[in-house]
Amino acid sequence: MKKMTMRTILAAALTFGLAVPAFAAGTEVTPPTQNWSFKGAFGTFDRAELQRGYQVYKEVCAACHAMKYVAFRNLTDLGFTAAEVKALAATFEVNDGPNDQGEMFKRPGLPQDKFPSPFPNEKAARASNGGAYPPDLSLVAKMKDHHRTEGSGADYIRALLAGYKDAPAGFTVGEGLNYNEYFPGHQIAMPKPLNDDQVTYADGTKATVEQMAHDVSAFLMWAAEPKLEDRKRMGFKVIVFLIVLTGLFFMAKKRIWAKLH
Repeated sequence: MKKMTMRTILAAALTFGLAVPAFAAGTEVTPPTQNWSFKGAFGTFDRAELQRGYQVYKEVCAACHAMKYVAFRNLTDLGFTAAEVKALAATFEVNDGPNDQGEMFKRPGLPQDKFPSPFPNEKAARASNGGAYPPDLSLVAKMKDHHRTEGSGADYIRALLAGYKDAPAGFTVGEGLNYNEYFPGHQIAMPKPLNDDQVTYADGTKATVEQMAHDVSAFLMWAAEPKLEDRKRMGFKVIVFLIVLTGLFFMAKKRIWAKLH
């Protein structure tokens, strides 16, 4: 039991890089299951939802978390045009070089660049976050897919982001920690990241905490599995091919046996 508890703690800490003091086992709350558009054999990503989620990431999450496995050009998958992606990339500064003088320099981002880290190194990140290390978010939705069911990683992220509440009576929250209904142990070092109307959505959607949490969770699911739709389409084609092939084999068998009898 102790070994499993430590694994749970480690998984939670890796997810957001926010280690907490020891806590009692069995306090993890299963997050509510959401009706994601990408779930099911024919599920697809909602492009409007992904674009809103990217906006939340850029305006809120990117201040602490990088996405080193995602390039700006990948944003065309979200429905952005090439010109829009170029403009979005240019709003970031990336390190480049060395130049002719052997020095590194900063320049506006280009579509082929990966999302830059907000910190130059891990020590700088920890120094800015009270010793906690905000991890890369590229694969976080798959890391938290602990139930091995489609969308469970996004379920957890959404629940955690919207799960900040006042601690119940009798529950003592450690110094520098925050109560969260869905974080294992209910104590998390990351302050509440979302508040109502924190962003202004371009499509006019009301930016409630629940809405922003849902949108950015879908975006992080896309980041972790950008080829999900291609995989489902290929799976459907394979199934159709196998059905047709089975039918052909069955008819061939009947014809062969008919001749023998």
